[in-house]
Amino acid sequence: MTTSPSSGATPRYSHGHQPAVLASHGTRTAANSCAYFLDRLRPGMRVLDLGCGPGSITLDLAEIVGPAGEVVGVDFSEEAVAAARENARTRADTTATFLASDFFTVDVEPGSFDVVHAHQVLQHVPDPVAALDAMAGYCAEDGIIACRDADYGVMVWYPENAGLDRWRETYCASSRALGGEPDAGRRLRAWANEAGLDVETAQSSTWTYATPETTRWWGGSQAERVRTSGFAVRAREHGLSLAEVEQIAVAWQDWGRSPDAWFCMPHGELIARPNLAAHQGKA
Repeated sequence: MTTSPSSGATPRYSHGHQPAVLASHGTRTAANSCAYFLDRLRPGMRVLDLGCGPGSITLDLAEIVGPAGEVVGVDFSEEAVAAARENARTRADTTATFLASDFFTVDVEPGSFDVVHAHQVLQHVPDPVAALDAMAGYCAEDGIIACRDADYGVMVWYPENAGLDRWRETYCASSRALGGEPDAGRRLRAWANEAGLDVETAQSSTWTYATPETTRWWGGSQAERVRTSGFAVRAREHGLSLAEVEQIAVAWQDWGRSPDAWFCMPHGELIARPNLAAHQGKA
């Protein structure tokens, strides 16, 4: 499989890497984000985690395969990699290493990883088929490619809230303007088929916020991201005023304080293997 980027394949991350975004991403764990393939992991395995962000998932995976194993976390953001390295120091981790690199040009040996993983990444890549092809290039012949992505179009919440409707409409428009696909979850199987991978499983799971603590946190963290992350910049580019951006932030806070608040975020999940015959056919 090729690991060279196709035209326009490099992601432009719509969320940005501001502290509010990294803090939210830091709540992701192997348990709440990787349950669909954790039973495939064994001590001593080599894992490549692409789009690792602040490394919370990466370091959990390192605990499972280490110290005999090796985990490499990769993110194109220097800020994210710095946060990941600091988190590794805090956790006294010696199994994981973190690289600032483009998705398609990671300085690792091709075909050498037992697991090549990407969580919430393909939705931001202008050419997700090329991205999956690149992932297959890093993967050992008997290894697996594991991807999980949200699907904004089927996110649901209660109580109904016009501000959250505006948030989704604005985010999806700005994501697509940057070449992403916010409804990535439902497309993972199709993208993998187009990339010539052998799909083992294509399934789904959800994150649900439905307690006073989790809805207050989710509403508050989203409000902060609306105000301070890439969302605010993209919203202004799409014609929203500062006052309208603030109205969306307040809507998130109000929703999070409601005793009836409930939010469900579906994800598509994919496990696939490299297809050597398909690769040879491309050569």
